[in-house]
Amino acid sequence: MVTALPRTTGRRTVLTAIAALVALGPALWWLFSMGGAPSPGGRVTLATGVPTGVYARYGELLKQDLAHDMPEVDLRLTRSEGSIDNLRQLVAGRAEFTIATADAVATYKIRGERGADRLRACARLYDDYMQLVVPKKSAVRSTKDLRRLRVGVGADGSGVQLITRRLLEAAGLDFDKDITPVRVGIDRMPKLLERGKLDAFFWSGGLPTTAVQHLAQHFPVRLVQLGDLSQELHRQGERTRYYRAAVMPADAYPLAQDGEAVKTIAVANLLVTLDREDAALTEGITRTVINSRDWIGREVHAAQKVDLRTAVFTDPLELHEGARRYYVSVKP
Repeated sequence: MVTALPRTTGRRTVLTAIAALVALGPALWWLFSMGGAPSPGGRVTLATGVPTGVYARYGELLKQDLAHDMPEVDLRLTRSEGSIDNLRQLVAGRAEFTIATADAVATYKIRGERGADRLRACARLYDDYMQLVVPKKSAVRSTKDLRRLRVGVGADGSGVQLITRRLLEAAGLDFDKDITPVRVGIDRMPKLLERGKLDAFFWSGGLPTTAVQHLAQHFPVRLVQLGDLSQELHRQGERTRYYRAAVMPADAYPLAQDGEAVKTIAVANLLVTLDREDAALTEGITRTVINSRDWIGREVHAAQKVDLRTAVFTDPLELHEGARRYYVSVKP
């Protein structure tokens, strides 16, 4: 024999269920609007740069922030020789995201290198400033004075070497004949300068770059202006349109600048991925990059320049669909 429940009990059960659905309404709407898809997860690799460069430190701090924003994503960092090498790692499948200068991306596309048509941008980050570092007592006052000297030019495959070649050309110097090029990165150049095995070195990075900062603290160095090359540099045509005249403020490297600003050349950095990358993952990483500006900027001062208003200007690359989705979502 089945005993029927009192009518009031049944009505109370229905009302309770309705109340629960109302309470869950926002969560259910969010779930359905996302198509019920789970949050992105798994191992993701970001190709950065040499250990003492700004790319590497930026990557380390971004990894920490991403652990809070997207805990299911296991971000791995790999080193590289610089921008061109980063793009090659990305296309070869050894990384899902990377950082590269706009001029390096343009050069990669102009050369028609493998996978160039599949490159997409997530955000414009901060600018790299070209830095020519010499011992404080050096007679070098301009790039033209580097003739017959031993010059650190950045590793092969680096954005540093790409710009260095163009600056030397603008100064009327032949990369292979007029200097002794030493093809190493910022992880080795400061020590070689200190030991007298280099007369000067070029570096392209955010301000300040830790390796240059540390060098200035125990070895007297000076920054050489590059502003006199701006006009001649732009005469090289389309490949140099990504460079702009810039000024390193006097407090960028106080021990190396004697309270004076230094004229130079700057170029934008881009966060880059491939067109096939998951849109939800790309959207989430773009969000973290923009939202982490102030926190990362406390340690990597260059990151303070990351700005939502300028992040979408990623020439010469189109925005990835996931990144575009993020910018649309925060558009006022």
